[in-house]
Amino acid sequence: MIRKHITEQTAIFFSVTKWVFLSSLVGVIIGAIVTLFLKILQISEESRADLPFHYYYLLPIAIPLTVWVVKTFAPSAEGHGTEKVIEAVHKRYGKIDVKVIPVKLLATVMTIFAGGSVGKEGPGAQIGAGVASSLSDLLKFSPEDRKKLVICGISAGFAAVFGTPIAGAIFGVEVLIIGVILYDVLLPSFIAGFAAFTTAQFLGIEYTYFDIRFYQNVALDLPLILQVVAAGLFFGIVSDILVTTVSFTHRSIKKIPLNPYLVAFVAGLSLVILAWIFGDRYLGLGLETIKDTLNPDPYFSKELPWYAFLLKTLFTSLTLGAGGSGGIVTPIFYIGATSGHLFGQLIGGEHIALFAALGFVSVLAGATNAPIAATIMAVELFGLEIAHYAALSAVISFLITGHRSVFPSQILAMKKSEMLEVKVGEVIEKAEVDLEKNEIGRIRDIKERIRARREKLKEQKNRKSGTRKGS
Repeated sequence: MIRKHITEQTAIFFSVTKWVFLSSLVGVIIGAIVTLFLKILQISEESRADLPFHYYYLLPIAIPLTVWVVKTFAPSAEGHGTEKVIEAVHKRYGKIDVKVIPVKLLATVMTIFAGGSVGKEGPGAQIGAGVASSLSDLLKFSPEDRKKLVICGISAGFAAVFGTPIAGAIFGVEVLIIGVILYDVLLPSFIAGFAAFTTAQFLGIEYTYFDIRFYQNVALDLPLILQVVAAGLFFGIVSDILVTTVSFTHRSIKKIPLNPYLVAFVAGLSLVILAWIFGDRYLGLGLETIKDTLNPDPYFSKELPWYAFLLKTLFTSLTLGAGGSGGIVTPIFYIGATSGHLFGQLIGGEHIALFAALGFVSVLAGATNAPIAATIMAVELFGLEIAHYAALSAVISFLITGHRSVFPSQILAMKKSEMLEVKVGEVIEKAEVDLEKNEIGRIRDIKERIRARREKLKEQKNRKSGTRKGS
């Protein structure tokens, strides 16, 4: 008995030591490469001022060029990054072509420089996963160990871009399977996330945090709790609109029977026209608009229209659907923060910035099916005082969004209502959702009772009418 105990503990010790070393190594490497990506992106955005015309005039050229670069050199780098990584983890044990790393970096910089409405976290995750996959091949890891290290790479990429090491690590694990967290990879994901985040900070990356406790009271009280519940329902609807619009736009553009480069050109031209009409605040990363919604001073967001989140959804759907390269999580933050700002204005009061913060994380929870990571992110970005409200809003949004996601390769391992019959174990894109047979029977019974009741009332009415005529 003692021998078995010693054997078990020794094996666990060596396993933990192995993964602490590997995840630290991969985290440092990914932190350095993601830092390079973020620095290049920053320089490219700052160089827009040197152009003799509006930077977004380049979109009809940049998007077709991006499509060509991706199709020619690394087709697996297509889309918003995270989706392709999830697909690789589930279908190929995390096997990712090393060419994805430079191609994704270049394609994303081109798209964002020209004003494409995409984010930087998806490429960060894909770059991180690509580095981990390449390191696994170099060290001749087994498919199972490669898959584990690639998940660490996802977490490290997210942590380095977000500036939230705990939420980034959890997001990389939680986003793979809806309803299941892979505990065997939790420790190495945490270590990789911290290593990448620390490396990026050491190399000069600065992150922005919004500690709302300095300017408003968010103590627990019943009226505010009820408002947060309503906000969670609203954010779930916003998430549903986002997922549906992105999916519909992508499918519709793919069905257009024209040369893909011509389609990309027309989509870029459409974005230019939309920018002429509505302004350029919906292009690019949109970080300044996000900061304005989280500022307690209404002066900074006074010119923000109520439909800002809808326009950002449209701009993002067109950019990604036409072949632009970049992530979708930063646009989700924008959509969440602006929709939260709208909700705060609608209900009035002093908590507009709070609801913008809740929208920031709750739309993320709904659109990506990652409520735990979203809640932790709220604490890391906005302070501990928001934790209880963020958890409530994020979970409600996650449930209300339903069985859909901006990442259609996620595996569905749970159903969000006992009234539904859901085929679990499939990618969410192919999940079959219907009412439970028992629930269908109950609904039929209710309808039958209502019909019988109406017939009875009609019969009684006819009898009374006949009695009056006879008298």
